[in-house]
Amino acid sequence: MRTLTIAVIALLALPAAAADEKPKSDRVSVDLQVPVGGKPLSIRATAGLTIMKDDAGKAKAEIFSIAYLQKPPAASRPVTFAFNGGPGSSSVWLHMGGLGPRRVVMQPEGWRTKPPYRHDVNEQTWLPFTDLVFIDPVSTGFSRPAKGEKKGQFHGLHEDARSVADFIRQWLTDHDRWLSPIYLVGESYGTTRAAMLSTELLHRGIDVSGIVLVSPVLNFQASDARPGNDLGYWLVLPTMAATAHYHGLVKTENGLREFLDEVEEFARTEYLLALAKGAKLAGEPRDAIAAKLAKYTGLSKEYVLSTDLRVWSGAFRKELMRHSKGSVGRYDSRFTARDRVPAGSHADEDPSWTAVRGPFTSTLNDWLRKGIGYRTERVYNIFGNVHPWPMGRERHRYTNTAESLAAAMRANPHLRVLVAMGYYDFATPYFAAEYTFEHLGWPNPENYEFTYYEAGHMMYIRDADRAKLTADAARFYAPESGSMPDRAR
Repeated sequence: MRTLTIAVIALLALPAAAADEKPKSDRVSVDLQVPVGGKPLSIRATAGLTIMKDDAGKAKAEIFSIAYLQKPPAASRPVTFAFNGGPGSSSVWLHMGGLGPRRVVMQPEGWRTKPPYRHDVNEQTWLPFTDLVFIDPVSTGFSRPAKGEKKGQFHGLHEDARSVADFIRQWLTDHDRWLSPIYLVGESYGTTRAAMLSTELLHRGIDVSGIVLVSPVLNFQASDARPGNDLGYWLVLPTMAATAHYHGLVKTENGLREFLDEVEEFARTEYLLALAKGAKLAGEPRDAIAAKLAKYTGLSKEYVLSTDLRVWSGAFRKELMRHSKGSVGRYDSRFTARDRVPAGSHADEDPSWTAVRGPFTSTLNDWLRKGIGYRTERVYNIFGNVHPWPMGRERHRYTNTAESLAAAMRANPHLRVLVAMGYYDFATPYFAAEYTFEHLGWPNPENYEFTYYEAGHMMYIRDADRAKLTADAARFYAPESGSMPDRAR
């Protein structure tokens, strides 16, 4: 594989500031020659802290970001602000997994390799069609509150959106990019943030051209299965079915997509009605629903009946593989693990999380220090402590930031959204995302598009899906036509 040529143009990193010093930017920059499609792409990478100040000039926070900008700079080129979720996650996953110039080397299906881990050129980087700015919100990555400032003022649904919107506004000013097409890319809770940002930026006079939602969660009720909320049970059923299909535990001659079409129709009709009837559903009709659920999920009819026809996804992850003393992953149910106690009620761990935690942590730290030249004594918080995380006025009901996104679309009818979803994702089930957009209240469905991938939450760890995601994004960004990916799944 071709190597990445690095020419260091500036090393401005300073020693850690003494306690009595004012915070200052410590940005470093390097020139990169990124080989994409056999041709070198000239990029300037800059990493460092942006000091966020209030109107009186007092430092409030130090927000870390990594920007990859085309050389020579072009104001007409799109600039994309990318971030992950949690809440509390740094931007490492999108940065080193799919979008940036380097990627963590995994096996072709996304399984981890033997340590020590390594990173290599990302041939599927988004840099051919957009500049990239990866943001670590306060308490994640190297970002911290300024001395004397309480971190809680940056933590929460509204607090977080305001601070990230302020950073974006500051970045556009610092880099003279106010007339560039502006895009947002969020993953998981990062999609919650992106929806909030669509209106926060609007209030600052910043209209967004497009938003890419990777593994979205906007309406939290749609993915929260619990007593009193049947919505979460029928919307996760297709993910259960996809998982059972992948592991060969359902009998069907259909391929995955045809099988899911059948399951989705059952979920939104017979199963939804059965759940609505509650205790009134009894006898033979109840047995018939349980039999179909067993058929689609690979579970026994007796087990389904014992759950009152409401299988919690955490229990499913364990029960599906109980015969082999194992469980499947939450972020990606293609992954399996062997549990210590086969008789337990839930999985010991999420194998799809442990598979990526180590590789992404080590390679990000190596790339920042050796590749970009950014050195600091701070710990890079892959996940930071951001709790409690108040939901503001939403605290007495389910959070639904789709309302914020819909408001932004009404105010800016040119705003387009690309929704990328993995079939094997229990953290943010794809059918729940479809339901959310089907109830968006926006009259023009041509403004948003769904794309599907045969992996889980981080679909880009799978080679084929990383290539597909980049191709889908490239069409989404295409300035000459504004075309969207094909609607076919």
